Amino acid sequence: MTDFFYLIPISIVLGLLGLLVFLWTLRNGQYDDLDGAAERLLYEEDVPRNDRPH
Repeated sequence: MTDFFYLIPISIVLGLLGLLVFLWTLRNGQYDDLDGAAERLLYEEDVPRNDRPH
C-alpha cells in the first residue's frame, strides 16, 4: 500500500512532463507541415551517383 504513495506522484509528474513537451513542440511548429516531407520525397529528382565503380 505504501508503494502507491510513491507511484502516484511519479506518474503525475511524468504525465505533466509529457504534456509540457507536447505543448512545447506545438508552440515551436513541429506539426505545421505534416505532408511536406512526404511530397518532397515523391517529387525529388533522382541524380545518379558518380562515385560507384561500374
